[in-house]
Amino acid sequence: MKAELMAAYLNGTISAPQMQELNALLMKDAAARREFAELLNVDSALAALAADAVAVPKPQPARWRMQSSAWIAAAACVSLFFGGWWWQEAHRAFAVVGKAAGVMELADGAALRDEACIITEGSVSLVTARGARIVIEAPADFCFESAQRLHMKRGRLAADVPPAAKGFTVITPSGNAVDLGTRFGVDVPASGAAEVHVFQGEVIAKASGAHANQSLHGGDAVSFEQGASTTRELRSAAFIQPDEMPGLTAGLAAGQRAQSEAALAGLKKDPALIALLDFESFEEMPGVFRMVQGRWPGSHAPEFVNVGDHLKLDVGGGREWPQLTLAAWVRIDRLGAPYQSLLHTDGWSGNNPGQVHWIINRDTTMRLALIGNTLVPGSSERQGHPDSRTPVLPEQGRWVHLAAVYDSSRGVVRFYLNGQFDKETRLETALPARLGPAQIGNWNQQDRKLSGRVDELLLLGRAMTDAEIHTLHAAGNPYR
Repeated sequence: MKAELMAAYLNGTISAPQMQELNALLMKDAAARREFAELLNVDSALAALAADAVAVPKPQPARWRMQSSAWIAAAACVSLFFGGWWWQEAHRAFAVVGKAAGVMELADGAALRDEACIITEGSVSLVTARGARIVIEAPADFCFESAQRLHMKRGRLAADVPPAAKGFTVITPSGNAVDLGTRFGVDVPASGAAEVHVFQGEVIAKASGAHANQSLHGGDAVSFEQGASTTRELRSAAFIQPDEMPGLTAGLAAGQRAQSEAALAGLKKDPALIALLDFESFEEMPGVFRMVQGRWPGSHAPEFVNVGDHLKLDVGGGREWPQLTLAAWVRIDRLGAPYQSLLHTDGWSGNNPGQVHWIINRDTTMRLALIGNTLVPGSSERQGHPDSRTPVLPEQGRWVHLAAVYDSSRGVVRFYLNGQFDKETRLETALPARLGPAQIGNWNQQDRKLSGRVDELLLLGRAMTDAEIHTLHAAGNPYR
């Protein structure tokens, strides 16, 4: 009966006796009041979406006809009750800053209403007046229109919305998204189409100018292009989630970035250094990629999204390297391609022995392949291409440190995940490694597509020890 009364109210068909019954229910039942408030949130959000509204929606209690003084008195009670509630909502902060990790423009605990907020670096966690937890990653330009409506002009947002905040709406230049109790992300680049990614639950999406809404569920994603919603692959790890922020902020507070920079400074003095890419001078790097935030606020990392995205480099010259260490911090968005390119030399052919391909396999293990190498007899690994044992993505949505150490003189390949030794493979034939022109993120602009970010790529012309790999990870770990 409760559901019928609330539905009749929202539909504008409620009678005077039903109004009295609803009034009595709301006065005595706190759970019913919360449920009714949630329905009002969703109803007004969907009405605004349908009308492409910009103004803050408000409940419309005067949808029915006046029929009797008793009915008017009941309506007045509900109006007074909810009028007081809405007045309190209108005079409190729309959201409060939880943590501002590397954000200079906002402080922890700051109250936000409808002021414009621009952040140039870092990530900020927010809690709305209805309890929605939000993380916004720089560079971003946003403002709240109410506790339930956030206008994102630019930036990347992840939201975890509880039932009390159902109906929370994100407005972008090319379309809107209305939450129906879920976890979702919105990406608004400086140029190009905005995207909506649903991690769990349901979201109603509508591209600007479209005639119909679209219901999205967990695992769905769309981009808003030319007045229509276009399906695309889900990229859950492209977003810093609310649950990830405590570890990142604790790492910053513990001085992890300073430790990482000290470790890098030491590596830059290593006589065996071939290349150390921290991506801070990315203007000089050719390729097709989007430069986004790296592991630290204000740092940079290339992000690879579409087939053909890649970064070109030329390292190692024409030299042969009997020993080689490859290491990088990687944040993988999704799986799907048979291989994802961490580093692929362009000279891969039967006439060019020793060329290197460093890959993530479909099963998320790591592979280090060199042309001409063979495994010891009886090995189950194919074509002389050793793989790691442990999948490199134990937790999607987090940065992981990957490393592979190659020693042709000993005929071994050793793999490491997050500073821990994982597996050693012995080789019957182990040729010196050869580098040169190479690509990260893709290969030949059509194959081995990496979906995610790469930070702090290291190529060292010697075999690092277990202790060195462990120290490198510990110094660069963004989490605490």
